[in-house]
Amino acid sequence: MNDWHPTQYWHSLDDGRVMCDLCPRLCSLRPGKRGACFVRQEQDGEVVLTTYGRSSGFCIDPIEKKPLNHFYPGSSVLSFGTAGCNLGCHYCQNWSISKSRQMDTLSGLASPAQIALAAKQHGCKSVAFTYNDPVIFLEYAIDTAMACKQLGIYSVAVSAGYINPAPREHFFAHMDAANIDLKAFSEDFYHRRCGASLGPVLETLEYLVKETAVWLEITTLLIPGENDSDVELDAMTCWIADKLGPDVPLHFSAFHSDFKMLDTPATSAASLLRARQLAQRNGLNYVYVGNVHHHSASSSFCPHCRQRVIERDWYQLGEYRLNDTGHCQHCGGQIAGRFARFAPPFGRKRIPVRIAPS
Repeated sequence: MNDWHPTQYWHSLDDGRVMCDLCPRLCSLRPGKRGACFVRQEQDGEVVLTTYGRSSGFCIDPIEKKPLNHFYPGSSVLSFGTAGCNLGCHYCQNWSISKSRQMDTLSGLASPAQIALAAKQHGCKSVAFTYNDPVIFLEYAIDTAMACKQLGIYSVAVSAGYINPAPREHFFAHMDAANIDLKAFSEDFYHRRCGASLGPVLETLEYLVKETAVWLEITTLLIPGENDSDVELDAMTCWIADKLGPDVPLHFSAFHSDFKMLDTPATSAASLLRARQLAQRNGLNYVYVGNVHHHSASSSFCPHCRQRVIERDWYQLGEYRLNDTGHCQHCGGQIAGRFARFAPPFGRKRIPVRIAPS
């Protein structure tokens, strides 16, 4: 399989360089040079993708681990990523993959058709593009999503949403669900800690809700002293409620020291619960905490009658009180999300998978 794959979103410059138009970084590349993402490179006057068909590994996970709590709860998902990232987060918790500059990170070889078939054979309801940001391997992700669709497999993007409008429309036209990492609600944080900007991410969130049928959930990793103030969380959750609506699930996850932020303390459970209460007070119906064990704050409750409809203990589902269309069995109210007949849940296990190249 040729590692160099043609791409669409770039244009030539007058000085002999080419500019990548995929994301707001707009990297201008001299011959042979790579963009900030590491995987898009100038080659013979074009921008090519260097990681098409190569993965950092495949694993079957519960869908709740993405995290997606309202997209076919209890189902399994075949997860994979490549290498590189178009953000430079100081606290990246997948940095060995997203910040890799070594091609030997990419140990798995698989075509889109092979990935789709593996998902089908293992009983997965969906395939997730995750671990590193899939917008940078857009062509590989889209081809895989198309192969999955032919076999009745859904496609899930776990992304920071840092992408320009034209490729954004192209990419998400092939996705069924997305979890977007809203890293903070300040331009200062994005600039200082991620080497990016907030505006394009907010545009992606609004685009997904207002112009697509993609099921959306949002994750914010709370970092003590960085993005967890009441003022910032109040502004963020008010914006979500006003611009996206009260039914977009929001996940607050706990930070642990990693990569370039080894001296920052871990997020306390109390901080997560404070953020959750604030979000609920601002009108959000489905707010969860992650990376900590909290039975109630991980479970789903009907916003109409306040009864528990999905019990979660970490990623293990217990009591399930929704019908096949996602209506509450207590009061009949509709729960936002994508639902089907509830089968025995996959559970909290994680199963590495090797896809043998043909």
